[in-house]
Amino acid sequence: MEETIKTLARINANHFSAQLDTVRLRTGRITERIKIDHPEAAAIVPFLDAERILMVRQWRYAIGQETLEIPAGKADPEEDVEVCAHRELMEETGHSASRLLQLFSYYPAIGYSNEVIRIYAASGLLRLADRQDVDEIARVETVRIADIHDLILRGAIQDGKTVIGISLFHAKQQRGEIPGDFFK
Repeated sequence: MEETIKTLARINANHFSAQLDTVRLRTGRITERIKIDHPEAAAIVPFLDAERILMVRQWRYAIGQETLEIPAGKADPEEDVEVCAHRELMEETGHSASRLLQLFSYYPAIGYSNEVIRIYAASGLLRLADRQDVDEIARVETVRIADIHDLILRGAIQDGKTVIGISLFHAKQQRGEIPGDFFK
């Protein structure tokens, strides 16, 4: 267990807060820790059919480049994460889903953040509108499942939630854990 001695700095932003603390480790040594309080998030592997998924191109400020990833976003205050998944899919791709299957939940940055991402697979997609999130999403792309692992291995896809979501869907499918009617 670590004991917080003093908070050195705090920042509050629209969607998260962060603080830098001085802490005493269990050995007695004094050091600093940063903690980011972050809302839960949803990520969606959206299947057009058994052969193709939708992905988004998005500029990521922290790494200074555009990425290819699955749709995702933070839950609004008091918003259920499954509701968030449906909302983010619509905002980022213009599609709704008739089926949503939770695949996995994980902490993407457990060393300094309490964010939890819940990853879903979606099917029964219906295009209802143009994507609404034009500030963040550059474009929506259809990607063949047969090409995904090659894109990951070549480094064209480097986003953690995307790699985890695709890999776990494939693993669950191989183990017979995806319902047979998922793509119908």
